[in-house]
Amino acid sequence: MTIDSGFNHITVLLDEAVEALALRADGCYLDGTFGRGGHSRLILSKLGPQGRLLGFDKDPQAIATGQALAAEDGRFVIVQRSFAELGEEVAERGLAGKVSGVLLDLGVSSPQLDDPERGFSFLNDGPLDMRMNPAQGISAAEFIATAPAEEIARVFKQYGEERFSGRMARAVVERREKQPFTRTADLAEVLKVANPAWEKGKNPATRAFQGLRIHVNNELGDLETGLEAALEALEIGGRLVVISFHSLEDRIVKLFMRKLVKGEADNLPRNLPVQHTVFEPKVRLIGKAQFASEAELKANPRSRSAVMRVAEKLR
Repeated sequence: MTIDSGFNHITVLLDEAVEALALRADGCYLDGTFGRGGHSRLILSKLGPQGRLLGFDKDPQAIATGQALAAEDGRFVIVQRSFAELGEEVAERGLAGKVSGVLLDLGVSSPQLDDPERGFSFLNDGPLDMRMNPAQGISAAEFIATAPAEEIARVFKQYGEERFSGRMARAVVERREKQPFTRTADLAEVLKVANPAWEKGKNPATRAFQGLRIHVNNELGDLETGLEAALEALEIGGRLVVISFHSLEDRIVKLFMRKLVKGEADNLPRNLPVQHTVFEPKVRLIGKAQFASEAELKANPRSRSAVMRVAEKLR
């Protein structure tokens, strides 16, 4: 769909994700990552008059789109919060344990990537920001300007899985002493020169930029918190649907769901007397990991890394 800024966003696994929620006409649902509302609009089209949908997003442009949708449809409400805070929001609204389904579509939206002014991409020069909510936290430029080389290297390696993280971090620190980084293209060029072995078909700054974005937005920390909160918010039989876009996210989701399938006893010492309920799974997995179809891959190449996992709450 098109938004006012002129940047387009194609929702990934749109029909598959909404189908996985197993919608009830009168159910209450959470879209933890509203984006530009692709999933939310389809969910609303399948809800009855008593159905409700609560959307979350940190991005001010996404919030503006969500407010317009809320003005059109009284069954929908949008809040400017991270989905990591959905537990507090749900509690404030008296919905704890009453939510029928939670959808988390992780990562960065196409409008964020394509708008140079947001500073997410090295393909188009723009301010070095990368914050999903520009009013909160420190920008990528501020982090690069103040963090020691060891911390920058850790971010490149841990979150970007960049094998030349140390070398690239040292190059960044050496350059910033002469002139601070304020633009994405400037940083990308320094990273490119410092990277001795490029992956075929991939810009040499790709992994480092991913690491910076994840760090600046605390994406993995928010994901871990949000998954726990989503499980608590769900009613028995409620569905949790998560779409990930890189291996670090998917690993967290996979391990979270696997732990709940095994039950709490999996983490207890042997021979410890416990009630039988700790052996019972908290969720069941619905199908296997799902990926974009060939048709979707052709229509939207950015869907190639998408992985969807679904769990249903049992107790």
